[in-house]
Amino acid sequence: KGLRSPQESVHDLSPIESFRIPSKEDLRELREEPTDPQAQQEIIDSIEEVYFSSDSFDIVKYELERLPPVLSLQELEEYRDKLKQQQAAVSKKVADLILEKQPAYVQELERVTSLQTGLQLAAVICTNGRRHLNIAKEGFTQTSLGLLANQRKRQLLIGLLKSLRTIKTLQRTDVRLSEMLEEEDYPGAIQLCLECQKAASTFKHYSCISELNSKLQDTLEQIEEQLDVALSKICKNFDISHYTKVQQAYRLLGKTQTAMDQLHMHFTQAIHNTVFQVVLGYVELCAGNTDTKFQKLQYKDLCTHITSDSYIPCLADLCKALWEVMLSYYRTMQWHENHDQDEAAAVSSDGSNVIGTEENSFDRSYVKKKLEHGLSRIWQDVQLKVKTYLLGTDLSNFKYDDFIFVLDVISRLMQVGEEFCGSKSEVLQESIRKQSVNYFKTYHRTRLEELRMFLENETWELCPVKSSFSILQLHEFKFMEQSRSPSVSPSKQPASAISTTVTLFEQYCNGGNPFEIQADSKDDETEDVLASNGYESDEQEKSAYQEYDSDSDVPEELKRDYVDEQTGDAPLKSISRETLRSRKRSDYNLNKVNAPILTNTTLNVIRLVGKYMQMMNILKPIAFDVIHFMSQLFDYYLYAVYTFFGRNDTFESTGLGLSSSRLRTTLNRIQESLIDL
Repeated sequence: KGLRSPQESVHDLSPIESFRIPSKEDLRELREEPTDPQAQQEIIDSIEEVYFSSDSFDIVKYELERLPPVLSLQELEEYRDKLKQQQAAVSKKVADLILEKQPAYVQELERVTSLQTGLQLAAVICTNGRRHLNIAKEGFTQTSLGLLANQRKRQLLIGLLKSLRTIKTLQRTDVRLSEMLEEEDYPGAIQLCLECQKAASTFKHYSCISELNSKLQDTLEQIEEQLDVALSKICKNFDISHYTKVQQAYRLLGKTQTAMDQLHMHFTQAIHNTVFQVVLGYVELCAGNTDTKFQKLQYKDLCTHITSDSYIPCLADLCKALWEVMLSYYRTMQWHENHDQDEAAAVSSDGSNVIGTEENSFDRSYVKKKLEHGLSRIWQDVQLKVKTYLLGTDLSNFKYDDFIFVLDVISRLMQVGEEFCGSKSEVLQESIRKQSVNYFKTYHRTRLEELRMFLENETWELCPVKSSFSILQLHEFKFMEQSRSPSVSPSKQPASAISTTVTLFEQYCNGGNPFEIQADSKDDETEDVLASNGYESDEQEKSAYQEYDSDSDVPEELKRDYVDEQTGDAPLKSISRETLRSRKRSDYNLNKVNAPILTNTTLNVIRLVGKYMQMMNILKPIAFDVIHFMSQLFDYYLYAVYTFFGRNDTFESTGLGLSSSRLRTTLNRIQESLIDL
């Protein structure tokens, strides 16, 4: 109906409202009548709230109900005048508000008029468009429309042909994927599979594609499984090209962090499987049967079945296998360091794709932290496996050289651990300390018994040594001449393996094994310290043989050399029959060359001291126990010498101090602590 003026809208009000709203003349009179705004506002405020409660409020009923029972004309007129004043005040207020909003009303009315004009113009444009469409419809012929329809159909068929060719290619991709997996081209296979999945999503409206898409998903999962198997091969034999392909494949899958988690699980599993297979092989070899009961044993129980003969070869092979695992981990870290440097250089030269760069940087940071944290975990697993093997066999009955070889292997392994992750190998140190204390107590008892036998059979003759004799010439003291790291065992290490700058991982990174040297190398145990029957040269010995060619005056028991058959050690140097043969001239020749005065037992004690010092050098934690046992050797030797030569009353009465209070106290201590026991 359109908008109307407020005056026209007044006629639509109810009779009551029409009665209340003033006419034009009233409004003009109200507007022209001078009023006090404050007084008007007070009148409006005096109106009861009920009048403004709702639109449906019945004012007439309300006022009639308020009339008193007894009506008074004067009061009614006064009340009517009051209501008129209130009505006049409200009417005045309404008129002011209407006049205040008049400009806005006019402006809005103009806008509506303009909108009506625009709509009329749009109706004219639509009418003209329809007229032109009718003309175009009548002007085109059926043939022209047929050509357009055929062209459109041709374009659709061309698109369909391309789609069919693509679908045919997708159907044949499984063959190519199988070939690429056989060639271990994992990045190419994943790239091809992802491209096929993308293409399949484009043609998913075809029913044959839904089956193909499911097949591609299965193929992708199969690739991930083969990729995990390929990743596990890295743990024992690291290959740069192989690992590069695996990492590229995981990057295409967006699972770089997952690959690193899987890699650590594979390394842990590789350590367990490796040590189990090595120990199982030796156990089955020594058992001599194909019984499968050993395969069901736990690793700890399996270690207890290792025999003494196979203990050292198994330990060497165990360390070799663990070295290969740790070397693979070391080379894995090297690969990531070099790869990160190359990527950082590439990013610095090309600053594009900031989001991808930040994501790669986060992945590199995660991989670096994971690898650094994994160092200690890998080494801890290695320590625990070797500790279980060490404590699985009692080493107290091993030969000295065999036990030193075990210590040497463990020392080399601890050096590997220190270079690997900076660990002090507390687990290995504690386990080898237990075995060493147990072994050394047994070894020391045997050596004391051996020394007792030497002293009982000692003839106290001079042992002919060269004038240039030094304890460093003995095999037992050769370790003192070798300069090496304290963490490296002083035995069985060639000079080529000694390096202060190159670590074992750098030295054997491209091949070899540090524990092969331990198994293959043997020190030269020959030593040239004895003079030839008391002579410094072979010529002197030859002339002496010519003068003293008879040994008929030598007792038969003095013609035999001493051989230690109890411990299996190499025979110690003793006085030979040739030496006894020429002993009448030996004093002269020894005095001539000013050689040290030694007996066979003295030389044996010196050799034992060398062995004890060698064990102290290797086993720092039990060095105090070893030096205590070493002092017992000297105490026993001192007590024996005093027993043989110092108990003669003629010597004790000479006042030469042989039986001084200090010496007497020392001898009593030795007797109480060593002899009486």
